[in-house]
Amino acid sequence: MPTFDLNDLFPRVREAQERLAGHAHRTPVMTSRTLNAQVGVEVFFKCENFQRVGAFKFRGAFNSISRLSEEEKARGVITYSSGNHAQAVALVSQLLGIKATIVMPNNAPATKRAATEGYGATVITYDPATASRKAIAEELAAKHGYTIIPPFDHLDVIAGQGTAALELFEEVGALDMLLVPCGGGGLLSGSAIAAKGMAPQCHVVGIEPELADDATRSFRTGRLHTVHNPPTIADGTRTSSLGKLTFPLVRRYADDMQTVSEEAIKEAVRFLFYRMKLVVEPSGALGLAALLSRAVTPQGRVGVILSGGNIDAATMQQILAT
Repeated sequence: MPTFDLNDLFPRVREAQERLAGHAHRTPVMTSRTLNAQVGVEVFFKCENFQRVGAFKFRGAFNSISRLSEEEKARGVITYSSGNHAQAVALVSQLLGIKATIVMPNNAPATKRAATEGYGATVITYDPATASRKAIAEELAAKHGYTIIPPFDHLDVIAGQGTAALELFEEVGALDMLLVPCGGGGLLSGSAIAAKGMAPQCHVVGIEPELADDATRSFRTGRLHTVHNPPTIADGTRTSSLGKLTFPLVRRYADDMQTVSEEAIKEAVRFLFYRMKLVVEPSGALGLAALLSRAVTPQGRVGVILSGGNIDAATMQQILAT
């Protein structure tokens, strides 16, 4: 288990913020009087759906890739992702003049693949039922000398993701609770580190779909659990498990994990669309889903990370029609 403590980790988030200045958007914080009245607390939404590539992933990708040596940049980078991290690595690589190769499942949303290719990356597809995306990336990295930029299990990626929560605290002040979506745990790890550095008493809760509850079970049992290809509408949380870094970081710095139903996720997407005029993907709406469904009992001033807005038209149409 990594021995990093907050005195080491929190400065990494601060340094990432400095590195991202002028490159990442400082995304807005929004509120809803209707929601506050409904749940009985003040809620502050950090709108990463307005981030570059439409998701928080730009933060970690830029922080990690920009720190590579000139030799590493010249050889190029590779990653494996079904969507938001793929787009982020592709865009950052384009901005920095680096060759990027992305391993994507053959069932990845067409819009996300098109955006990844539009940023100039080379996309290599695979069948998730028969092959390992990580193994493919590692084989290509060994063959071509690429540097692997993992979607979440990397300290520079984690620190970059934590800057979203850092900005939220800087803008609204101390929070009593912070709700964060959890897939592979990079955003949750970084957010929890930022929260404990800014407001140690803040109760940090990771939120997962019930159908993809590997991190929740891992958190509660202290043993790493895996869920392969979970059939949740929240495609950004289909990562099979937490990582070697994010597992111990989540257990140490998050205070709780909770799960929400598929219907609760859809209800949250609808609320954000109709009440707040925000387009948020299912994975990004998990924190609000936990509030609306009472999966968590809110206390004091509550922050919610809306992690992204990359939802295809067909999925949004299905959600809004129900």
